[in-house]
Amino acid sequence: QVQLVESGGGLVQTGGSLRLSCAASGRIFSSDVMGWFRQAPGKEREFVAAITWNYGITNYAGFVKGRFTISRDNAKNTVYLQMNRLKPEDTAVYYCAARPGSQRDFASWGQGTQVTVSS
Repeated sequence: QVQLVESGGGLVQTGGSLRLSCAASGRIFSSDVMGWFRQAPGKEREFVAAITWNYGITNYAGFVKGRFTISRDNAKNTVYLQMNRLKPEDTAVYYCAARPGSQRDFASWGQGTQVTVSS
């Protein structure tokens, strides 16, 4: 089991930036995949970005459009989501998640961190 703790959320104006962090602990394997998801009020949770621990291979949702960057620090067991040029529609609770590389579904989830973008 992997434990995940997010931080870095907050209130920012349109066009601003935030960097979210996700500290992972527990049974972490180099083949695991780390992901960021978000859920806005009244909407379903959606995928934002993912990265592999070992090779740093990344994957992004289409709406990211070069504004967000996912990265990881293996020494710190921490994954980051750098969010630039934020828009009001980016307002959501952002969740960190982990899954084994051999599985499709994310099995471990953090508690979430609120991101609010004011217009």
